[in-house]
Amino acid sequence: MEAKKLNLTLKIWRQKNSNSAGSFIDYKVQVSPDASFLEMLDELNNSLELKGEEAVHFESDCREGICGTCGLVINGRPHGPLAKIATCQLHMRNFKDGDTLWVEPFRAKAFSVIKDLMVDRSGFDKILQAGGYISVNTGGVPDANAIPIPKEISSLAMDAAACIGCGACVAACKNASAMLFVSAKVSQYALLPQGQPERYQRVEKMVKVMDELGFGSCTNTYACEAECPKGISVTNIARLNRDFIMAKIKNKEVEV
Repeated sequence: MEAKKLNLTLKIWRQKNSNSAGSFIDYKVQVSPDASFLEMLDELNNSLELKGEEAVHFESDCREGICGTCGLVINGRPHGPLAKIATCQLHMRNFKDGDTLWVEPFRAKAFSVIKDLMVDRSGFDKILQAGGYISVNTGGVPDANAIPIPKEISSLAMDAAACIGCGACVAACKNASAMLFVSAKVSQYALLPQGQPERYQRVEKMVKVMDELGFGSCTNTYACEAECPKGISVTNIARLNRDFIMAKIKNKEVEV
């Protein structure tokens, strides 16, 4: 037997573009508790298009919590009320009949609104282009696999590499800091022998671009870790800070 549908009020942020003012618009929906949050938005858009109205613009791709494109702020929390899931993994059974849901984009100076719930997160790509890679010759696959790496270290590197670059850390931070994202991308290489030749140049280049793009500073509130769908640890930020200081020492830029 089909589950009873939920009656919900959606207050969705609608904004034509980054240069126009936006506002919350109310929508009434009936949705199956088994539907995902994005499926609910799909149904809403189908009904809007049937009435000749413009659909709500939002972003999605894999819908499996892998790609990180589906970021929304739901009732004040990036990705919604549940921990360690992306918006696409959130199901309507986690809400109650009659609930009012406030849905808005990730908000940050560096994440300008493209339209409605879509934001420009290309700043993350620019940070990665600055240094989030290994350009030195690390040998062939068999050679790389032959390098002994302690299990503890490889696990930490894999944990850092789990970051999907969704931007929830920026949206959760009162300063709109990207430090958790940048530190994860720094750590996934800094922990491994293949990442050592460019370790300190990497952190300097990535932090420089992060600052230029207008991301805020980290003040250790841990909101980023709490809202990260992959549970990236703030210990990566401590590692980034240590590497950044070491980079300055190596470049003899520290004032005595």
